[in-house]
Amino acid sequence: MPDTSRPLQKLGFLTIGLFDPAAPAAGHQSTLDIIELGERLGFDSAWLRHRHLQFGISSPIAMMAAASQRTSRIELGTAVTPLAWENPLRLAEDLATVDLLAGGRINPGLSVGEPMHYDTVKHELYPDSSELEDFGYGRVDRLARLIAGEPVRDFSGKQGVVEEFSNRVEPHSPGLRDRLWYGAGSMKSAVWAGANGFNLLSSSVLFPGTDQEPDFARAQQSQIRAFREAAASAHGHAPARVSQGLVVIPTDSASTGQREKYQRYVDERTPRTRALQGPKGMLFAPDLIGTSDDIAQQLYAHAGFREVDEVAFALPFSFDHEDYVQILTDIAGKLGPALGWTPQTGSTPSG
Repeated sequence: MPDTSRPLQKLGFLTIGLFDPAAPAAGHQSTLDIIELGERLGFDSAWLRHRHLQFGISSPIAMMAAASQRTSRIELGTAVTPLAWENPLRLAEDLATVDLLAGGRINPGLSVGEPMHYDTVKHELYPDSSELEDFGYGRVDRLARLIAGEPVRDFSGKQGVVEEFSNRVEPHSPGLRDRLWYGAGSMKSAVWAGANGFNLLSSSVLFPGTDQEPDFARAQQSQIRAFREAAASAHGHAPARVSQGLVVIPTDSASTGQREKYQRYVDERTPRTRALQGPKGMLFAPDLIGTSDDIAQQLYAHAGFREVDEVAFALPFSFDHEDYVQILTDIAGKLGPALGWTPQTGSTPSG
């Protein structure tokens, strides 16, 4: 068994929320059921991917609002919301509203950069300003300032008999700014996130530096350490939070058919982990499959995992509802305890 002298503190999961375009309601309902199951199993957090013009969740904020009314303890996050699709002021209003409804359980994960396939959507997304939009760090910094309650304008106060106006985003949710996460895949982004007061989401995809070997675990370790150093240097307070998001597929209670399906999925994805992919040199982490004890051994040997005390394990994209039930049940009942984690109970938010 692995050494659990430094137990895993927080265990979460990440789902894409796939649906059949011919019957999309069923897929969304399945995602809400999975989040409810996660709370019953004692998970600390549930995270939603954000997909536009695909058959996955396009509005995780709406889904978090729904989930907040069906749960009482589990934290709810996005991993990640691409800000290039969003107006930061409107997004700040929506996030604060849902955070208040959830009792302070929302963890927005964010990213910047030009939208995927931008040329195919810019005429609808930004018909008058597609060539002028700034998709850099300034966009996420603006969102953070608005969520923190910094003034939007000078004007405020009463107008007429009943209208009253504020100079900041309303509603304001105290504490939400401290729960903003940045999904960084490069050393530059990791350092920026640490220096600017964000928590770090480190996933199963990253961009190693040109001076680094294409070793995912070591590249992830380097980015996490650089993030923490930047955060400590800039803020000098309690250590910033870091969450790791590898794909893990425990097979403890899986049927023979499920094991075969899971192995085919991993086999199809493994070749891409052996070399850098695409013009930007993306590096993918291998999926971890096997018994919970086997996966725990692999994690404790993983340089990136050894840097963190919380995770949001990613559920595979294309599995069925019953597969997710089996995987989550094994993660909570077997893998988590093998990593020293203790399931959460009660109705108090875990963070």
